Amino acid sequence: MATHYTDKDGSTSLESANVTVPSDRRFRQAWALNETWDLIVEDLDAAKIIFKDQIRSTRTSLLEALDVEYIRALEQGASTDAIVTKKQALRDSPAASNIDSASDISALKSAWDEDVLGPSPY
Repeated sequence: MATHYTDKDGSTSLESANVTVPSDRRFRQAWALNETWDLIVEDLDAAKIIFKDQIRSTRTSLLEALDVEYIRALEQGASTDAIVTKKQALRDSPAASNIDSASDISALKSAWDEDVLGPSPY
């Protein structure tokens, strides 16, 4: 049974025997065919959108945990400055300049800020 691949626009479908497929499937929704239809390439602009969506998904639970810390700090009369700083870093993470300046998929993957978001899924 042959495997068929469809490009990100859903406009073209090819049998896997006729095309070179990337080994990393994490940006599969960003795959597109090259001009000669024999190589699947990753559309960097589409991959950046997927990457930012992954950040947003990851930060949701982190923000929820920080909300709990914030409320506890308020209840105890403790400083909330560090918590507010962490929350702002999470909010700012999809707009990081190294994401937009990434010139290839490898650079995009390395743009994951483990200090803010935790271990990279890439």
